[in-house]
Amino acid sequence: MTLRSLSRLPGTSLVLAALVLATACGKRPPALATATPGETDAARDRAGRIPEGPLPEGPDLRPIEGEGTSGTDIPGGGYPGEGGPLADIHFEYDSAALSDLARAVLEKHALWLQGQRDASVLIEGHCDERGTVEYNLALGEQRARATREYLLGLGVDPARLRVVSYGKERPLDPGGDDAARAKNRRAHFSMAR
Repeated sequence: MTLRSLSRLPGTSLVLAALVLATACGKRPPALATATPGETDAARDRAGRIPEGPLPEGPDLRPIEGEGTSGTDIPGGGYPGEGGPLADIHFEYDSAALSDLARAVLEKHALWLQGQRDASVLIEGHCDERGTVEYNLALGEQRARATREYLLGLGVDPARLRVVSYGKERPLDPGGDDAARAKNRRAHFSMAR
């Protein structure tokens, strides 16, 4: 992949600009993982590689114990109250356009999905209660498809992404005020293995 083709991917222009700026200033971009001064010698061999075998325990490294250690569970931490690993994205009224915030969230989702190669996602399109059933089913599908297309553009395998529209049939918040309606205009991610 060339720098030119990479720059065409959504959301990469800011990263590329930061790298160019860091290079122009003579500084290297920060490392993804760092060790504290005392840990460097214990955790790395002379060539700078992390040695084979168990690493010494520390504040960021401890053995996993208890339920859910079989390697088959998907970690939680998604939308409050729903327990999924991928947070919902939200839409404006009568729109399937992705906001800048939604794009930023989807970029994080794409990174997470790259690390969870055996996870599949059902993208659910939802709407608020205004409008007909047919209209909201169509709008929900447009929202789910826009979400899927953006994730595909970020490199997620199309075989791992399915879409469905629930329209206004499954509201997250049944209240009829503006805050409830804003919560209901969303794309939700259901996980499967």
